[in-house]
Amino acid sequence: MSRRAAITGLTALAPISWGSTYAVTTEFLPADRPLFTGLMRALPAGLALLALTRTLPRGVWWGKSVVLGALNIGAFFPLLFLAAYRLPGGLAAVVGSVGPLFVVGLAALLLGERPTVRALLAAVAAAFGVSLVVLKAGAAFDLVGVAAGLASAASMSAGTVLTKRWGRPKGVGPLAMVGWQLTAGGLLIAPVAFLVEGAPPALDGRGVAGYAYLALANTAVSYWLWLRGIERLPATSVTLLGPLSPITAAVIGWAVLGQALGPVQLAGMAIAFGATLAGQWTPRSSFSSAERTGEKVSMDLTTPVVRR
Repeated sequence: MSRRAAITGLTALAPISWGSTYAVTTEFLPADRPLFTGLMRALPAGLALLALTRTLPRGVWWGKSVVLGALNIGAFFPLLFLAAYRLPGGLAAVVGSVGPLFVVGLAALLLGERPTVRALLAAVAAAFGVSLVVLKAGAAFDLVGVAAGLASAASMSAGTVLTKRWGRPKGVGPLAMVGWQLTAGGLLIAPVAFLVEGAPPALDGRGVAGYAYLALANTAVSYWLWLRGIERLPATSVTLLGPLSPITAAVIGWAVLGQALGPVQLAGMAIAFGATLAGQWTPRSSFSSAERTGEKVSMDLTTPVVRR
């Protein structure tokens, strides 16, 4: 196995892990607690990363961290979990899969970036393929859930573009920035969660295990793998690993939750997976050039952003 393939495989474990979020939310966690669930995923992981990196923002980065934390965590997580509670996992995932298209539009508007035709076609094909997965009997179409999913994608997309526009402070690693955003976002969610949902719910063993999984494996470890990948791979290739998340959600829905997968859904999964593979193709010269120049990256919570 080549070094490039090994790095790509490890990085792919992050979106695969994120694809399990929907099943864990609906099967292990207390019902109708999207704010508390977002809080429990963000704040423990953020505090753990702060303790690990021992790096705090300085100067204007206090304010920027709050803005990015609000967009990428404070709004994104509660809306994401609200969509997960109200929609089947596959439908919740496909609504979120339009995020890369939001990023393309916002980047063109705010950054003047023109995406490559190949990357744009791969993103569109992936979104189309994932959309086919939800075209099955019994898929509930809940307007509130769909609106929450779209709003979460828009919030994260805005955070992605601002992350790229602002870059990263000199001498600060991306892992520290993730810790800043998770902590800021978690602290923003906390008062709203207690005001809207009241005191934390009583948790049984399943609930404790679910929250522990989301905070540790699904967030802290997965984002570490994601960071490791974007430091070594072209940014576009890493971004287009994202469709593995909804594909995983659909597979778990079929294997664990008993959700049906017919020929149309299987075709959609094949299209989305094919788009993911196409997104990994990069001329060898481009990859080698990135290695030679020591390409630097910064990130929001799902999409890598290049800063040279």
